[in-house]
Amino acid sequence: MPSEKRLVCLANSRKLNGRCIAGREVLDGGVGGWVRPVNAREHEEVSEYERQYQDGSDPRVRDIFDLTLVEPRPKTYQQENWLLEPRVYWVKRGRATWRQIEELEEPDGTLWIDGYHTFNGVNDEIPIDQADALTSSLRLIRVEAVTFSVFAPGEAFGNPKRRVQAKFFHAGQEYRLWVTDPTYETRYLAQPDGEYGIDGCFLTVSLGEPFRGCANKLVAAVIERGGGGAGCP
Repeated sequence: MPSEKRLVCLANSRKLNGRCIAGREVLDGGVGGWVRPVNAREHEEVSEYERQYQDGSDPRVRDIFDLTLVEPRPKTYQQENWLLEPRVYWVKRGRATWRQIEELEEPDGTLWIDGYHTFNGVNDEIPIDQADALTSSLRLIRVEAVTFSVFAPGEAFGNPKRRVQAKFFHAGQEYRLWVTDPTYETRYLAQPDGEYGIDGCFLTVSLGEPFRGCANKLVAAVIERGGGGAGCP
C-alpha cells in the first residue's frame, strides 16, 4: 500500500539516463533510516519527470521533501530501495540546516570493505560476492579535506573523456572514488586538468550497481557548509 515519507535529500547524483536520489527519513521523533527511491526499470534510475516538484524544479541536496512510495524494493546490498509512485509530485517542505546535517553524520569506520582497487582508484570497489552480504549501501561521512582530480583516465586507450575523482582519508584509510554529484562534476570539469581542494565537508558515499563483478564506491554528493554548489544554504 502506498505511503508518504519525508526525506532530507543527501544525494541527487548522476546515474545512466536519470538520477540516483537518496536521503534519510524525517520522523516525528528524529531521523530514520536511509531511503533510495527507485523506478521499476532495469537499472532503477529516477527520471526528471518522476522526481520533480510541481513547479518543475529538481530536488537539491539538503532539501526536505515529501514523496509517495509504493513498497520496499530491497536488492542485495541496496537494502534502502523503495519503489516510487511516478505520478505524484514531490513536495518541498524546507531546507536542512548545517546543524541538522551534522546530526546525520554516521559512526566512524571504514567504508564497508576495503582492500580492493581499480586501476585509477584506491579502496573503490568490493567484489560482488562480498558486497551481496552487506546490508547497506549509503553512508554520510565527514572528512577534513578532499582533493578533486580532473583527468581523462582512458586517454592512453583512445578515450579523451575527462572525469572527476575525489581523494580523501577516512577512518585511517585512503580513498580515491569517482564523483557522480553533477554539481561538483560540472564545477571541476570547467577547470583545466589538475587537482583542486576543499576543506571540512560531508560526503555521501554510495555503492553503485554491479559492474564487472564488483560494486563500486561512488561520491554521490559533496555537502559544504557554504560557498556555492549543491550544499550551500
